[in-house]
Amino acid sequence: MLELAILNKDHTLLNTAKGEKEVSLVHANTYEEGDIILVKSSDEEAFLILQLDDAIGESFVLLKGGALSYTIPFGEKKICYSPKSFAYDKHLLKVRYATHEEISAYKNLALNKYDQHGEPNCFPHASANVETRGESVFAAKNAINGNCENHSHGAWPYESWGINQNPDAVMKIEFGRKVAVDKICLYTRADFPHDAWWEQATVVFSDGSKVVFDLEKTDKAQEINFEKREIEWLELGKLIKADDPSPFPALSQIEVYGVEAK
Repeated sequence: MLELAILNKDHTLLNTAKGEKEVSLVHANTYEEGDIILVKSSDEEAFLILQLDDAIGESFVLLKGGALSYTIPFGEKKICYSPKSFAYDKHLLKVRYATHEEISAYKNLALNKYDQHGEPNCFPHASANVETRGESVFAAKNAINGNCENHSHGAWPYESWGINQNPDAVMKIEFGRKVAVDKICLYTRADFPHDAWWEQATVVFSDGSKVVFDLEKTDKAQEINFEKREIEWLELGKLIKADDPSPFPALSQIEVYGVEAK
């Protein structure tokens, strides 16, 4: 059983819909600050195709614990999203159980358009030990939202993971289960000459292994292939800045390709 619900800041129910395998909800009202979208599943763990906003679209996620509470972003928290998202007075929300083919497919396992700070239940999930000035446009979650636009910085569509000039910055991606991965693609931010870039980075995997790779000054995807390994999380760190006058290297997007572990 699946349920979608919208609650206000006082947790008063505003709208709801339920379905066995899929459910959709049309909310014909303007969101107000403090509103929450609640997603419930009768299964403790479930692979879902999730659409909390029609302007953002669908995302393949793993929901653990049977429930997701998603706070509608407002103000500074909203500028890392498209202005069309969560806007106006009509919204289409959908959720369904993922098919066997969707679950078993080789895909970008890091993609989650609905990741949010502190979210313990919905995977993949990105976090970092530093995010520039704590601003939403430089949050780690921006680097797994599927937006690879990297020719500027700041508000959408140029949101990124900003490291506040910290050479010890580390981003962690948690998958919530074991996955088998063999490729990473990085889109470093390329707002030159404002931006610098990293000439080397290291990925440490939950199995104890690591991959060290070289990077270059480019706005294109940089692909790293490696021997398949089964992991539950990875960390991107040891980011060595190139010799460039700019102090601002940053990451626009990280993609991690693989399948569910057997």
